[in-house]
Formats: sequence, structure tokens, C-alpha cells
Amino acid sequence: MNLAAIITRKEIKSYFNSPAAYIVLVIFLLLSGWFFASPLFINNQANLRTLFGIIPLLFLFFVPAITMGLISREKNTGTIELLATLPIKDSQIIMGKFWASVSLIGIGLLFTLIHFITIVILGTNIDFGAIFCGYIGLLMLGTVYSAIGIFASSITSNQIVSLIISFFIIFFFFILKFSLFFIPDFLVGIFQFLSIDYHFSNITRGVIDTRNIIYFVSLIILFLKLAQTSLENRNWK
Repeated sequence: MNLAAIITRKEIKSYFNSPAAYIVLVIFLLLSGWFFASPLFINNQANLRTLFGIIPLLFLFFVPAITMGLISREKNTGTIELLATLPIKDSQIIMGKFWASVSLIGIGLLFTLIHFITIVILGTNIDFGAIFCGYIGLLMLGTVYSAIGIFASSITSNQIVSLIISFFIIFFFFILKFSLFFIPDFLVGIFQFLSIDYHFSNITRGVIDTRNIIYFVSLIILFLKLAQTSLENRNWK
């Protein structure tokens, strides 16, 4: 079996062998459920637009929380050095932990399908294409945030520091779109392209453009490579 897959399976088991994953998932689902149900009962509107608007905000806290200890915990306990003695590459360690966090994000999103089932039962007008694109956008967003969280976890042995670093990096990319008003006109295009919410919004509108895909994939590769480099640098200390 691929060594990265073994690490992925180990980390997923580790998530669910402690209450941490359950607590984070329950809080995530309660909050997302609240923001879905509020328009339903208050305005008599059943759609997923509110959900697709609130989950990116929840990811700001949810993803750093599930990635903060993936590598920093190994550093703190010294088990990262044990991994170094095994015939396993740093890239496999990174990818194994990365896919474990993405799997947990996917599980969280999977549970939100209950809201989709709800609007189907209610018989409202459903744009299946927009919903499909919305979930694709959320998964890609969570995957990018996970790569950022893995990088933050790789540069410190303190889980709280890792959480704070990943939160601020994610927040930087998230807030760019809302700061364009303060950017000089000749730089607006650059900052808009760097904004993660700009690309996410395009996808949720049903526009899966190759530029958006390239943007997300580039960020994932960049931060995973930075995390791998951080791990490799430990051999020089």
C-alpha cells in the first residue's frame, strides 16, 4: 500500500479516536444548519445560497482547527524524528496528512447534503448545476485552506501558534476581495486575481473556468511544497 495512504488512514483514525473531530464537526454542522434554517423559517425561503455564503467563513476557523496539530504535534512529541528513520519521504508525510484533513472536510460537507435533501423535499425550484458547482467550490476552498494549515503546522511545534498562523494566512487571501476599494486602480486586477473569494464566487455562480482551477491548484501545490521544504530543513538543523 502507498505510504501516504497509510498515513492518511492513520490520521483519520486519530481524528475519530479523540473527541476533537466530533466537537469540530458538530459545531460546524450546527452553525451551517442555523444559517440554512433561518431564511427557511423567517423568510420562507429554501435555498443553499446562504449556506454557500456562510461556509467559507466557517472554514476560516474550522480548517485551521483540524490541521493545527497534524505536524506540529509530531514535532512537539518527537515522533517526527521517528518518522524520519522510516523509509518514507517527506512528501509522503505531507500528502498523507493533507489527504486526511481534506477527508474530514469532505465528511463535513457531506453531512450538509441534508439541507439539499430538505429543499428537494420542499419542492422548491432547484438549480442542480449551481448547487453542484457550489459544492465543488467549497471542496476546493477547503482543500486550499488545508494546504495552508499543513504549511503552518510544519513550521512550528506549537499547535496554537499553528492555528493562529494558518488563520491569518487564510484570512489574508479571504479579505483581499473586500479591500479592493482601498487599492490603486492599476493594482486592482492583480489583487482581485489573488483573492480566493473572487475565484470561489465565480465557481458558485456555475462558471468553472480553467483560470479558477489553475488558481486553486497553484495555491495547493505552493503551500504543500513550502510544508515539504520546512520538513526537509529539519535535517540541516
